[in-house]
Amino acid sequence: MADKPIRADKATAVAELTESFRNAGATVLTEYRGLTVSQLTQLRRSLGTETTYTIAKNTLAKRAAVDAGISGLDELFTGPTALTFVSGDVVEAAKGLREFAKTNPKLVIKGGVFEGKAISAAEVTKLADLESREVLLAKLAGAMKGNLSKAASLFQAPMAKTARLAAALQDKREKEGAEAA
Repeated sequence: MADKPIRADKATAVAELTESFRNAGATVLTEYRGLTVSQLTQLRRSLGTETTYTIAKNTLAKRAAVDAGISGLDELFTGPTALTFVSGDVVEAAKGLREFAKTNPKLVIKGGVFEGKAISAAEVTKLADLESREVLLAKLAGAMKGNLSKAASLFQAPMAKTARLAAALQDKREKEGAEAA
């Protein structure tokens, strides 16, 4: 009978983790062995409000990943594991983890999940190397504006040529009319 509340707690924990896996745009698995509570608090703060950093038992996290339909993470659930659930900008969260790991080498990025597929630690690092969403959107907008300006010039060119041609013809007729008179 004493086992029942523990199992209910475990089922609740698995359900919460499963929901987090499903709702997150990405999940990064890390090993936090050797980090202090204050360092983990600092990490949580640095990741922002759209990212949660949760320490979970490997067996529960593994079951939640399977329940969420995610495969390929089994080998990552070794040692003390923490899950970083990202609901905001994935690139910013990956950068935050990488920067924290630079100053706190005890934080080890194991790998994760991006768009429902398992990714390696190297792929998480590649995500961190990307520019933020806002920067990429600004570059895209600049490129589109440049292309639209070129298109506008291209569309205006025939009309400008026609206007210059009409003006030249009018000048020619005026000169011919003046010479004839």
